[in-house]
Amino acid sequence: MIGIPLAIISSIVSFISALFIIRSWISVAKREGLVGKDINKADKREVAEAGGIWVVISSIFGLLLFEAVYVFTQNKYFYLLYFYSIIILLVLSSFLGFMDDILGWKKGVPQWIRIIAMVPIALPLMIAKYNSYILSIPFFNKIYLGILYPLIIIPIGVLGASNAYNMIAGYNGLEAGNAIILLTFTMIFGLIKGIEIVVYVSIILMGALIAFLIYNWYPAKVFPGNTFTYAIGALYAGLIILGDIPKFGLTMFFLYYIELILFIRGLFHGVYKENFGKVEGNSLIPPYERSYSITHLAIKALIKIRGKATERGVVIFIFILQIIVGIISLFLYI
Repeated sequence: MIGIPLAIISSIVSFISALFIIRSWISVAKREGLVGKDINKADKREVAEAGGIWVVISSIFGLLLFEAVYVFTQNKYFYLLYFYSIIILLVLSSFLGFMDDILGWKKGVPQWIRIIAMVPIALPLMIAKYNSYILSIPFFNKIYLGILYPLIIIPIGVLGASNAYNMIAGYNGLEAGNAIILLTFTMIFGLIKGIEIVVYVSIILMGALIAFLIYNWYPAKVFPGNTFTYAIGALYAGLIILGDIPKFGLTMFFLYYIELILFIRGLFHGVYKENFGKVEGNSLIPPYERSYSITHLAIKALIKIRGKATERGVVIFIFILQIIVGIISLFLYI
C-alpha cells in the first residue's frame, strides 16, 4: 500500500516547509508590527502573531503533494473531492481567522459575520456529503435528517468546532499541542476502522503542526492566532464529517463542552472571562475567585498538587486531560 508511506513523506515535506517559513515569518512579523503581548509572562513580551497561516499553507502543500504523487503513480485519484474540500475549508477558515488577527484581539471579526461566513466556508463539505442524510451522535441511535444534514448540520458543525477550538487557548503550545493530540487519536481510530481519508489527512497535517510547536512551545517565539484556531477547528469538523465518525469526533471534543459550560457560567456571573492566569513571580494564580475556564481549573489543581502553577504546567495538565479523553473515546467506539 502506497498510502501511509506517501502520507508520511508528505508530512515530512510539510514539516520542513513550515519549519523554515515560520522561522522567517517571526522576523517579518516583528518588523511589520504584527505582534501580540504574552500575557502569561511577567514582562508581557511581544511575540510574532498569526503564525498559524504558515501551518495552513504547509499543510495544503503536503495534501497537494500527496494527491499529485498518488495520481501519477496509481493512475487514479484518491478521494479528490474530499481532498479539495479539506483544502478549500482550510483556506477559507484561515482567511477569516487572519482577518481577526489583523483587526486585533479585542476588535476582531464581528460574531454575526463569522456565523454568515460559515455557510460558504462549509460549502465544500456540503457538496462532498450532499447525499448523506443520517447523523450518528453519542447516546443516540442513527438519526435520519434527510437533506437537513448537508444543508444545516454540516455548517453548524463547522461553525461550532471552529469557535470551540478557539476557546481553550492563550498558553504557549496549548493550541498546537491539543491539535496534535486530537489528530493522533483520530488517526489511530481511522487506522483501526480502515478509514483512509482520516488517516492520511491526519498524518500530513501533523508534520506542519509539529514544526509550529517547536516555535510555539514555552517560551513562544510565535503565536498561532485565530488563523490557526479557526482553521484547525473547521478542519477537524471536516475530517469527522468526511470520515463519517461523528460519535468519535464529538466525544473527542469533551473538554470544549466543559469550557462552554464554564464560559456560560461566567456570563451568568457578569464575567466575560479571559483564559490567562494572573502572573505572580514565576508562577500563575487564578485570575478570578471562581473558575470560568479549563485553564482556571488547571491552575487551581496544580496549586493543590504542586504548591504552584506555571504556564507549562497548565498546558501539560490540559494535554493529559485531552489524552484521557482520547483513550476513553477509543475504548467507547472501536
